[in-house]
Amino acid sequence: MTTLFAVYVLIWPALTLGVLVLICRAVWRDRREARRQRRSLV
Repeated sequence: MTTLFAVYVLIWPALTLGVLVLICRAVWRDRREARRQRRSLV
């Protein structure tokens, strides 16, 4: 039971990191596309 609880607690930082990486990649891709088209990102 302790191992299960430890895995449950430790999975949240991994999921959060995955979502953060996904968001950063999307922003980076949008930024490159905006530069390519010479327009503002916002």
